[in-house]
Amino acid sequence: MKKSFRLACMALFLATAPASHAVAQSAIKVIVADQAVTSYDISQRARLISLTQRKSSGAATREAQEELIDEVLKLREARRMGINVSKSEVDGAFASIASRVKLTPANLAAALRQAGVNPDTLRNRLKAELAWQQLVRMRFRTEVQISESDIVNALQKQQSNEKDKQQQAISIEYELQQVIFVVPAKSSGAFKTQRKREAESLRKSFTSCEQGVPQARALSEVVVKSVGFRLETELPPNMKDEIGKTEVGRLTAPQDGDRGIQMIAVCKKREIKSDISARTAIEDDLRQKEGDQLSRRYIQELRRAAVIVYK
Repeated sequence: MKKSFRLACMALFLATAPASHAVAQSAIKVIVADQAVTSYDISQRARLISLTQRKSSGAATREAQEELIDEVLKLREARRMGINVSKSEVDGAFASIASRVKLTPANLAAALRQAGVNPDTLRNRLKAELAWQQLVRMRFRTEVQISESDIVNALQKQQSNEKDKQQQAISIEYELQQVIFVVPAKSSGAFKTQRKREAESLRKSFTSCEQGVPQARALSEVVVKSVGFRLETELPPNMKDEIGKTEVGRLTAPQDGDRGIQMIAVCKKREIKSDISARTAIEDDLRQKEGDQLSRRYIQELRRAAVIVYK
C-alpha cells in the first residue's frame, strides 16, 4: 500500500454515505479461470479504492475489476507454487495499516464498515499482495542484478543536487532485540489475551535493554532474539515507523506474529554520516524498480495463459 494512509483514514471518517447492505443478488461480472468475480466484489473494492485513492466512482470501478482479476490469478499461481499466506500475516499487515493512521485494528475495521466497506475487502487485497511479493521474490531473485556501475551512476546523479546530498548523508542505525511471548498455534482466545496482557506489562516496566532483556528472558515461554544493528533503510516497511517512534530503551507495541506476541526493543540509536545509507537506499530503489518491471511481466504472462470471460 503506497498511498497516504493518513488521508485514507480521514476519508473513512469523513465519508457520509451510509454503510451499504449486501445486495440480495450479486451478478457475476467476470469469470477468471473458473472463479467468479461478482458485482458485489467489484463494488466493495471500488469503494475501498475511492476512499484510499480519491478516485471517481467510474475510475474506481474499472480499476477494481481489473485488480480483482489480477488477484485471482496471483492467488491461483501462489497455490500452484506452494505459497500460503497465513491469517496471522494478513492480520499483521492489517494492524500495520491501522498503526500508521493511529488506530487499533478493531477501530480501522469499524471505520471501514461505517464507510460501507467490509473489512475483508482490505484483508483480501493484503493477502494477494503478500502472496505476490513472495512469488516475485521466488521467481526473480536470481534475475534482479544491480551492478556497481548502476549504483555509482545513481549516487552521482543524486549528489549533483546539494540539497539531496545533505539529505543522503545522514541515516539512523538501530541496535535491536526481538521479544516473543510464545503462543502455540491452537491456543484459545483467552490464552492469547492473557499473553498480550503479559507483553503489555513487560513493555510498561521495560526502560532499558541492560535490565529489560534479562527480565524478559526470565519470564516463562518468552524468547529473546538479537536482531543486531540495522539501518533504517533495512527495516521492514511495516516496522520502520513503529521502531522510529520508539524511544531508546523501550519496546514497540505488541503485535501478532507467527510464533506469538512479539515486540522489538530499541537498545541503541545513532546517526551515521556516510554514503552507506545513500548506497543502500539507491540499491533498494533500483531493485524495486527492476522488481516492478518483472512483476508486471509476470502478471501479463498469467493473463495471457488464463481464460478470462467478461459477462
